[in-house]
Amino acid sequence: MERGKGMQFVGDSRVKANNRKPNIPKDYSEYPGKTEAFWPNFLLKEWMVGAVFLMGYLCLTVAHPAPLERMADPTDAGYIPLPDWYFLFMYQLLKYQYASGDFNVIGAVVIPGLAFGALLIAPWLDTGKERRPLKRPIASGMMMLAIIATIYLTWESVDQHDWEAAAEQGAIAEEGDIDTEAEGYAIYSAQASCIGCHGDTMAGGSGGPSLLETEKSAEEVMDVIVNGQGAMPGGLFEGTDEELEILAEYIAAHGNPEE
Repeated sequence: MERGKGMQFVGDSRVKANNRKPNIPKDYSEYPGKTEAFWPNFLLKEWMVGAVFLMGYLCLTVAHPAPLERMADPTDAGYIPLPDWYFLFMYQLLKYQYASGDFNVIGAVVIPGLAFGALLIAPWLDTGKERRPLKRPIASGMMMLAIIATIYLTWESVDQHDWEAAAEQGAIAEEGDIDTEAEGYAIYSAQASCIGCHGDTMAGGSGGPSLLETEKSAEEVMDVIVNGQGAMPGGLFEGTDEELEILAEYIAAHGNPEE
């Protein structure tokens, strides 16, 4: 047997291989002006643009703070919630017959799922290298359809919504300084029709005006409770005549502090 024949070299993991190359960006000279190294050139530009937009958004939040409404009242069954402006198109979509009621799943799950699913798989639907929109009909068509639908639905939602009523139902009303330990308040809070419409602080609620601004006497308040007034029907009070008199005096006293 000749020397060296049939012998194989087995590497030793303890010996470090000296084949590491320096972190040199790839040569992009083949595509002049069309691409660049991701690190640090492209990533640095992305960070700079993102920082500019972030500062702009922060300035907008300081100059125009988010509008606030009054504290949520679980007894206010007439309150109509409204989403933020960037969800108004979804709010409007759920008003249509084919996306609400029996078809609520279609409007709330199926249609948004298809839209966001198409957005996620867009890179696989159109793998073209062209950047001109006319050369990428699938991606351009999907994007234009989404933009037109979003703008149209948002516009329809803004146009159809009663903004004055929304401002009134969400207005922050100053809480009244009422005596919650008095017998009149116990009678008031025990009446579902009273606290449901005028709120637990008598400052107004689901369609009911504030009782802190009334200028009626106890007798007039009692007459309204028994016979009703305007949109308020009569005969809603559930209690004795003595409790009715105590409640009327309590409401009149808080509506007329000088009394």
